[in-house]
Amino acid sequence: MQAEATKKLFTVHEYYKMADAGILGDYPHRTELIDGEIIEMSPMGVRHAAVVARVNDLLVPLFKGRALLRPQLPLRLNDFNEPQPDIVLLKPRRDYYSLKHPGPADVFLVMEISDSSLKYDRDVKLRIYAAARLPEVWIADVPGGSLLVYRDPSLKSYKTSLSFRRGDTLSCLAFPDIKLAVDELLG
Repeated sequence: MQAEATKKLFTVHEYYKMADAGILGDYPHRTELIDGEIIEMSPMGVRHAAVVARVNDLLVPLFKGRALLRPQLPLRLNDFNEPQPDIVLLKPRRDYYSLKHPGPADVFLVMEISDSSLKYDRDVKLRIYAAARLPEVWIADVPGGSLLVYRDPSLKSYKTSLSFRRGDTLSCLAFPDIKLAVDELLG
């Protein structure tokens, strides 16, 4: 007789208890909670870090007073998902989310920078963002030199998928007046 193995899925609350107890290791050991599983994040490569810094530097002045930019910080989607997207554009709050991490209702845009993680960002993280009904997700495909844009979330995916290349410009749905060049975002 063969026994079936079952996984123990962790809640965000349990995840934080483990972190507080030192079970998840010390900085720079970064993890995120995806579908109840603790995922160790890959070390950040030079190109990835450069694009995160570039996007942050570009977006902060453009959205000042209109949206809050949070790079590489937790985003609580539900009890079993708390990813750390590379860039999140949020509804501004005076307390800068000091009482709790932002959730789906706070999000204008999530951006993932994919230098070596395109498959994971597209196949895993995009699905949980859609299920949480995040209105818009951008994935910067650094090696491919493109920006993949996903809009109109449904339960498991996004109904609209667009691809922008160098030379193209685009706008976030929430701020159509702010035009961004793919070249400026990717460098």
